[in-house]
Amino acid sequence: MSKHRTWEMRSGLLAVSLLAAVPASANDTTAQLGAGGLILGRNDLIAMESEDLFISADKVTVDYVFRNNSDKDVETLVAFPMPDIEGSPYANVDIPVDASDNFLGFSVSIDGQEVKPQLQHSVYAVGIDIGKELDANGVPYFPFGDATLKALEMLSPEVAADWQERGLITINEYDEGSGMKSVREPLWQLRSAYWWKARFPAGKPVKVAHSYTPSVGGTAGVSFYMDGKFQGRYDDYKRRYCLDDGFERAVTKAAKAAADGYPPYTETWLSYVLTSGGNWALGTIGKFRLTIDKGDPASIVSFCGTGVKKTGPTTFEMTAQDFNPERDIDILILQPYDTGK
Repeated sequence: MSKHRTWEMRSGLLAVSLLAAVPASANDTTAQLGAGGLILGRNDLIAMESEDLFISADKVTVDYVFRNNSDKDVETLVAFPMPDIEGSPYANVDIPVDASDNFLGFSVSIDGQEVKPQLQHSVYAVGIDIGKELDANGVPYFPFGDATLKALEMLSPEVAADWQERGLITINEYDEGSGMKSVREPLWQLRSAYWWKARFPAGKPVKVAHSYTPSVGGTAGVSFYMDGKFQGRYDDYKRRYCLDDGFERAVTKAAKAAADGYPPYTETWLSYVLTSGGNWALGTIGKFRLTIDKGDPASIVSFCGTGVKKTGPTTFEMTAQDFNPERDIDILILQPYDTGK
């Protein structure tokens, strides 16, 4: 394994849950990183006419139509913030494209033409920008790459001791079967964003599309159902993913059918940061469409939304007019595993 919210509309909530087939447990956990959509430089002249958002565990694609409602061309900054990455020897976070600056495999096009965005990095430890120190010592910013660990290994004892004392790095000691090892590992936070300048001609629509591979979290079993009861973090899950009676019935039925009495699923978590992109005229999306693909027809999926419809064996869709992105999107997928029956 590589090292690696909820969302509602004012008119109400609908949780989508589908029954699945069945598997069994462990508590290994991988965290997800929440990414989202594009952010425009604050401008009251450019409206988002539509957004078509598709989310699955394998890919996120977003198609926008922007329109400049003024009588003059507008040039503004457009950015795609990457999720922050925290360095830690204990981190177990899903990094889709391991050891890469573009760790989500982000790509973007405008009116069908590929854009080569610039990448801006910054790196912080205990709230202080330490980029110049890393640069001076030839240490890459990406906290989980082999190149970073090798560069830390090459630090002089004096520099390493200073960095350890100041909380830039830690010493991770472990035995993997061949004797104790002592490894310098980063504790800093990597912040990064892609950005480019875009021109919006007066009165004309501009189509912008981007895609990336999401960071997917999860567990090796179901963490909220034990001893025939919904417990543990289930209350938090109900708020975050809008779990309903249908979801509970599906999980309970699967647990009763399993030899060990546990729901035979693994959890998959997906997050999409929807609230950060409200920098267009009126702060609303003219036409919004969300499509969620749960992947396996036997999986159970739950998320918060209004007027959600099942559109295929694995897909669910909701649409809205003049949509106000007040909250982020959190998705829970329970994927069945083979119980050996």
